[in-house]
Amino acid sequence: MYVETQEEEPEIKLPLPRVGITNLKTIAKINWKGRVYTFIPIFEVTIDLTEEKKGIHMSRLIESITEALSEAVEEEVKKVHTSLEDLALAVIKRIEKKHPHQRAEVWIKTTLILEKETPASRKVSYEPYDVEVGVIKEKENIQKVLKVKVIGNTACPHAMANNQGRTHIQRAIGELEIRTDFREEIPLEDMIEVVENSFSSPTYTLLKTSDENAVVRRMYENPKFVEDVAREILAKARERFRGRIHVRVISNESIHKHDVIAEAWA
Repeated sequence: MYVETQEEEPEIKLPLPRVGITNLKTIAKINWKGRVYTFIPIFEVTIDLTEEKKGIHMSRLIESITEALSEAVEEEVKKVHTSLEDLALAVIKRIEKKHPHQRAEVWIKTTLILEKETPASRKVSYEPYDVEVGVIKEKENIQKVLKVKVIGNTACPHAMANNQGRTHIQRAIGELEIRTDFREEIPLEDMIEVVENSFSSPTYTLLKTSDENAVVRRMYENPKFVEDVAREILAKARERFRGRIHVRVISNESIHKHDVIAEAWA
């Protein structure tokens, strides 16, 4: 017979709002737009812990995640889990059956691969985007947090205006985060589109010579400061999405030893 040390009273009786597991890497399949996609997500799953309990049952948390993922695979045809946030909520519902709590969070980090077309040769290029989805359930209130990270580039308007049309260019990273009601439908690919279209130009994994030329021309025709990119992302996001918005853009400067950042909330 095993001793349930987690149920013992702790020496210091203080409640903990987030206790659980992090950096759990596993496999998940999502039926997205009629096609089954396989992801290798990283999970963070937490619940609150009352001041009377010493610890949580880690094995029960992992078992809940495993069962939810197994269900997702077995019921692909029924389209049970059609998004990462649906999967996260399914994990929370399974945790509820085994581990009583007032608040639970499930965070899923993964890479979303989208099919893009190059600007000149019209070749298919598969572009990776880092995404993160969080579902937070507190009693009957359920919220979700959606995050995307997109790589683009910028051309400096100041150097262009003072150097006979010549300027320096650099890679930039744009992040968009939206916190909203769980029922609000906001596709991650729509968020990616908002960020990507706010740069001087998108970047591509595959580029033929004609595509490279097209990207360079677009950058020079559309010079932007990192501040311009952040403002544009924020304005577009406010028009298209409902919720609390956070924008962060970092320009990896090519002629400086430092980087430049612009950040905003709405």
